Amino acid sequence: MTTQVTDHRGGVWSIAVPIPDNPLGHTLVHLLETDRGPVLIDTGWDDPDSWDTLVAGVAACGFTLTDIHGVLITHHHPDHHGLSAKVREASGAWIAMHAADTAVVRRTREAEPGRWLDYLIAKLTTAGAPDGHLAPLREARAKGSGRKLPGRRAALPDRDIDPGELLDLPGRRVRAIWTPGHTPGHVCLHLEEDHPSGLPQGFGRLFSGDHLLPGITPHIGLYEDPDDATATDPLGDYLDSLERIGRLAPAEVLPAHQHAFTDAEGRVRELITHHEDRLAGLRTLLREPRTPWQLAVAMEWNRPWEQIPYGSRNIAVSEAEAHLRRLVKQGYVEVVTGSDPVRYQAV
Repeated sequence: MTTQVTDHRGGVWSIAVPIPDNPLGHTLVHLLETDRGPVLIDTGWDDPDSWDTLVAGVAACGFTLTDIHGVLITHHHPDHHGLSAKVREASGAWIAMHAADTAVVRRTREAEPGRWLDYLIAKLTTAGAPDGHLAPLREARAKGSGRKLPGRRAALPDRDIDPGELLDLPGRRVRAIWTPGHTPGHVCLHLEEDHPSGLPQGFGRLFSGDHLLPGITPHIGLYEDPDDATATDPLGDYLDSLERIGRLAPAEVLPAHQHAFTDAEGRVRELITHHEDRLAGLRTLLREPRTPWQLAVAMEWNRPWEQIPYGSRNIAVSEAEAHLRRLVKQGYVEVVTGSDPVRYQAV
C-alpha cells in the first residue's frame, strides 16, 4: 500500500484516501495541527483499504490515530463522512457537521427499509423514466433490498458547525462558511492565517470540500427528502455560495479532490459561467416540452448517454431537475398543465 501524503506547511497535511471503484480516485483528507492535537477535515470512504490508508497517512504526518482530537465534516457524502465513526471509536474524537447535513444523516439512519426505494421509484416515474430503467428498482423493492442502502450506518455528529463561527480549535483561527448547493449543509472552512509561503494574493487557506474543485464541476442535484415537498433551489444556493467564496478570495484552496490551487476568484467565475451557459442551453432545448428524463438525455455530459452507467443516470436526472427548478424560479420555464409524466416548457 502506497500512502500519498502532502505537507502543505504550517501544520497542514493532506492524505489521499482511496474511493473504491470510483473515477474520482481518492478523497483528500486534511489534517490540521492544533494546540489540543490534530483535527481531521473529512475522513474518507468506509472501506478496509481506505481505513488502512488513513491510519498510515496520519502516521506519516507524525501522529497516531489516538492523537486525533476532532473531525470536521464538510458534508455528509460517504467519501467524506464514511470513516468518521471508526475515527471516533479509535480516538474518542468529536465529530462536527452542519445541522442541515446532520438531518440528512439522521433521516437516512432512521428511514424504514424500502422508504428510499419507494421515493426514488415514484420520483423517477414522475420524471418520465422508462419502464426498463424502473424495473431493477421495483425488483429490488420487492426483494426488500432497502435495508442495504448506503448511509444507514453513518455516524451522527456530536456537535454542529454553525455558519460564521470561529471553531473551537486552540491555536488556530478556522471560520465556518456555509456553502449549500452540493448538499444542503455543505461547509467550507477558512483558515484565517497568513499563508506559510507568503502568497501575495488573497488571505488564508480554504478547505473547500466539494464546493470548489480545480477541474471538476461539482454535482448539483435536488436535496432529497421523501418527507418534505418544499421546492428547494439547490443550484441557486450553489451560485450564491460561489459568489461568497469569490468575495472571500483566499490565497489558496485545499479541496477534497484533485489538488490544491490558487486563484479561487477565477475558478468561481468559470463555474458561474458554466452554469449560466448550461441554463441558456436548456432554455433552447425546452422550446419543445420535455420530461426531466428527456431533458437529461438531451443534455451534454462527459460521455454519450448510452455510456452513462445505470446509477449515474439517476444522478443526471437529479441534476437536470435542479436546473429546471432554477429556470422555473427565474420565470423562464413552466410546467405543462396536466402533463403526466410531468413536462416542462420554456415560456
